Amino acid sequence: MSIRGYNIIMNTQLMPFSALTPDIILKAMDSVELPGDGRLLALNSYENRVYQIGIENSTPVVTKFYRPNRWTTKAILEEHSFIKELADNEIPVVPPLQFKDNKTLNELDGFRFSVFPKQGGRVPEIEGREKLEWMGRFIGRIHAVSSLKNFKERPTLTITNFGNEPSSYLLKNGFIPLDLLNAYSAIIDLALDSVRRCFDRAGSIKNLRLHGDCYPGNILWTDDGPHFVDFDDSRMGPAIQDLWMLLSGDRDEMTLQLNYLLTGYQTFYDFNPGELYLLEALRTLRLIHYSAWIARRWDDPAFPMAFPWFNTVRYWQDRIIELREQVALMDEEPLRL
Repeated sequence: MSIRGYNIIMNTQLMPFSALTPDIILKAMDSVELPGDGRLLALNSYENRVYQIGIENSTPVVTKFYRPNRWTTKAILEEHSFIKELADNEIPVVPPLQFKDNKTLNELDGFRFSVFPKQGGRVPEIEGREKLEWMGRFIGRIHAVSSLKNFKERPTLTITNFGNEPSSYLLKNGFIPLDLLNAYSAIIDLALDSVRRCFDRAGSIKNLRLHGDCYPGNILWTDDGPHFVDFDDSRMGPAIQDLWMLLSGDRDEMTLQLNYLLTGYQTFYDFNPGELYLLEALRTLRLIHYSAWIARRWDDPAFPMAFPWFNTVRYWQDRIIELREQVALMDEEPLRL
């Protein structure tokens, strides 16, 4: 459709992004001396707003407008510094562009934004020995650099902030149907007890700077191999957090995939086998955190549109079954190398 002469494909206006109009977007680009040519394409993102923007007499760029009040400015800049550190070590990532005074984070009319070069590639199907070992080498290289120092502004993945706090939010804010409330509350208690046992069994675990959301949707693959395009969820945590989301299938299939991954990974960074006890525990925490993430954004009109199945009776029945299955999996022996 055409808005004020601009050809644009956009999602529905969203709170707190309702003021982020095409005029503001193009004004933001003008403020960093990248005049837009009117072509705006909304890319797939719910947490932030991300656009591919055509630039006059130049190649398009990708601009991210950060969700207000999610990260502090210092935390965003720390993410940018981490990406630059990886790029300086010739690891294939996409750092934000620098503008006047080497600024990577800009602000206009209350919106903080960063501009990235457009990076081609395809979302991969990560299967087979070759691709899994390649991904392992890639993540191993990242962790070899990320282990050299810690984040100061960004959080650490903990049972509290990925388990206790999200589940408490769901239970206290009326998202669970009354006739399922007792069942959900009981299975949450069991699941978090099992998570704590897994962490106890894992022993001493080193936390390091992570990508944090390492699933295929955040990876682009070219003929030169993989690269990450989004470090928005970067935080401190155990190394296996950046590995387990690449595994799928039954226990035998995941064991084979994990061994391929670690063959590549350990070329560049040592893996602590004690972290294998955390695999299903981290999956459980992600499941709890994911439901609460949607719930916390439910007033944003984009979320009911994108997740129409959320907050139905069937949805919470499935989550109860899912958590019961996770409790059983966490009681099993971990995958073996």
